[in-house]
Amino acid sequence: MPDVGEGLTEAEILKWYVQPGDTVTDGQVVIEVETAKAAVELPIPFDGTVHELRFPEGTTVDVGQVIISVNVGGDAAPAPAAPVAEAAPAVAAPAAPEAEDEEPKGRQPVLVGYGVAASSTKRRARKAPAGTAPAAPVAQAAPAAPVQAAPVAASVPEQLNGHASGGARPLAKPPVRKLAKDLGVDLATVTPTGPDGVITREDVHAAAAPVTAPAPAPVVEAPAPVQAPAPVAASAPAVSSDARETRVPIKGVRKATAAAMVGSAFTAPHVTEFVTFDITRTMKLVEELKSDKDMAGLRVNPLLLIAKAVLVAVKRNPEINAAWDEAAQEIVLKHYVNLGIAAATPRGLIVPNIKDAHAQTLPELSKSLSELVATAREGKTTPAAMQGGTFTITNVGVFGVDTGTPILNPGESAILAVGAIKLQPWVHKGKVKARQVTTLALSFDHRLVDGELGSKFLADIAAVLEQPKRLITWA
Repeated sequence: MPDVGEGLTEAEILKWYVQPGDTVTDGQVVIEVETAKAAVELPIPFDGTVHELRFPEGTTVDVGQVIISVNVGGDAAPAPAAPVAEAAPAVAAPAAPEAEDEEPKGRQPVLVGYGVAASSTKRRARKAPAGTAPAAPVAQAAPAAPVQAAPVAASVPEQLNGHASGGARPLAKPPVRKLAKDLGVDLATVTPTGPDGVITREDVHAAAAPVTAPAPAPVVEAPAPVQAPAPVAASAPAVSSDARETRVPIKGVRKATAAAMVGSAFTAPHVTEFVTFDITRTMKLVEELKSDKDMAGLRVNPLLLIAKAVLVAVKRNPEINAAWDEAAQEIVLKHYVNLGIAAATPRGLIVPNIKDAHAQTLPELSKSLSELVATAREGKTTPAAMQGGTFTITNVGVFGVDTGTPILNPGESAILAVGAIKLQPWVHKGKVKARQVTTLALSFDHRLVDGELGSKFLADIAAVLEQPKRLITWA
């Protein structure tokens, strides 16, 4: 599993595009995974035949673990291993020893890029816990889980796990050690089920469970350290439910969003201001632009002109476009606008951004917005598209909500919530008339945006949308 984004430590396998026995070529997409930031399709850097899929769909895998083995030799490929979700009584055939011969030195390739430097160091087998039967030889491994003897695939995780000769120290990766520390679990008391005696997240959760809870069967019946990864029922927690409640695991985008929002809410002192105004003229301009030949084929809606009004207001109040650097104790003023648009997707809330939106014309901004929304709905937003944002717009009005108090996207100084646009009684030219009215809410970081700056910025957005001709006079 490659590191597909800065700081990511794990990814969930959403879909395999190949099966054992399939022929693959260098650069072919073989898997779709979901990280804490987005769903990403990953290519493979080999030409050959798929020998084994190490993990089934729905499994969360740590970065660095081998997830697929490929026979890259010119001879006949060995018989494909059974799918991971099924039991295989026979010992799996070695996978691609030729690959090891081709690259005996330097770095060995993993799914994307290259892994750690090769080494001949071998880890001593982990001792079985007291009171359990000694580990069976490889040839006599329990038939419920296949034994993998692939030299290339097996060598990589050994290097990544580290502590090859430390028999006294439990074998676990840094994220698993942190999880055990957070849950108060002593790793020395945990029975490992991972390959080569490595403690997995599921092992830690099982050890942290109440003593009255029944122990999972795979952990009790398969203590041998040489076993392949457990079936999906043991490696990926299933959704548990009864007649009164349902429990859904928090992972992927939703898990990352929750952590980011908690960090933002309790780090930046939030202030929210509101403004309600007549947006009728902007709505009329939207209808006119839809029939304009220069906007033919482009999506024109109120959000487009609201985004343009935000960019005009940022130009008039550049200090709003900033970030707080806690480590350096500095305010970072940004002379560009990467405009984030909050998008609700089946996997959770994401905030991709339009790079250098301040330099785009109205047709260019319309095209960028359409592409951003379409990509988010398809679940194809890349991690790069969600990094580097400077200001965010969240349109809660599409759900019929009048307004809200949005939480800052981490690393930004302000966020604008757009409420529903409704016909309401409004005093216009001295008379009460039915007008299109909406409410905007601006939340900002009070460490670097004071009340005057926040108020001026919000008032400028409303002024542009009340009188859209200011898009020309103020630009």
